[in-house]
Amino acid sequence: MEPHTPTVMGINVIMVATMLAAVATFAVLVAIYAATTVKDPMAKRVKALNERREQLKAGIIASTSKRRRNISNRNEVADKVRGLLDSLKVLQDEQVQKAQKRLMQAGIRSKDLAVVVIFARMVLPLVFGTIIIVGVYGLGWFETWGDFKRYAIVATVLIGSYKAPDLWLKNKITKRTHAIRKGLPDALDLLVICAEAGLTVDAAFNRVARELGKAYPELGDEFALTSIELGFLTDRRSAFENLANRIDLDAVRGVVTTMIQTEKYGTPLASALRVLSAEFRNDRMMRAEEKAARLPAIMTVPLILFILPVLFIVILGPAACSIHDALMK
Repeated sequence: MEPHTPTVMGINVIMVATMLAAVATFAVLVAIYAATTVKDPMAKRVKALNERREQLKAGIIASTSKRRRNISNRNEVADKVRGLLDSLKVLQDEQVQKAQKRLMQAGIRSKDLAVVVIFARMVLPLVFGTIIIVGVYGLGWFETWGDFKRYAIVATVLIGSYKAPDLWLKNKITKRTHAIRKGLPDALDLLVICAEAGLTVDAAFNRVARELGKAYPELGDEFALTSIELGFLTDRRSAFENLANRIDLDAVRGVVTTMIQTEKYGTPLASALRVLSAEFRNDRMMRAEEKAARLPAIMTVPLILFILPVLFIVILGPAACSIHDALMK
């Protein structure tokens, strides 16, 4: 007589328990491997620096003439695209300035790429729209779909290809803004220390850029550029306004306003920056508390889908097996 295998609603309980045990064992092994193979975060950077040093010694780098030639080639491509758009009379100065500003906020310094973005916004719908229209209505793609679904996919491709450059730029701006927001309170604390130590504003920005360049490269890049502009621009207000234009962040606009007022009225810089730093830290703590408060609502769906069924099986499984065995006797 073969041994009886307990089942619940036609499901083999032993097989399910074996699979869950295998998954749990695999997760434990992965956790042990991740805990025992923690790598030094600086090792990869040191290795890259050593490789770069060896390349410099061997001369395996692009020459200055080659870099200049690449820059000139990019300028020629941008000029050709600009000439094409001008001939079609679709290039507007306001549109170009807006695209240049968004490129600066994304960390792209080349203003010539603004024309390329506008050109891509015009060409991509033509290319992908032609392909999807010919494929759906000419080659018979998605024949089993209804007319509304086929029209919906064509419209989606057209709109998506038109919005693709803007979505790409928006994604880069969002990531860069988030990285800058994380390092801004620390940067303001360092600015306060530099101001109290007697450094000038441009020297303080340069010092902060050097100190925070490794931890927050985006913020260090912006502060370094602001320090350079403060050194050679005749109007220091323009340097601060350029910083506000390059970063799409209200906190940076507040810092810029404070710096401009300090330059204009001669108010103490350290005290004003200290107040701003405290406010930004409080905002960062409030955002963290907001995320923590949303966590129970976010965990509700995984709890219902993955944890509760397993809990029911563990609690009710033995009772169901006992009842099944009692009824079979």
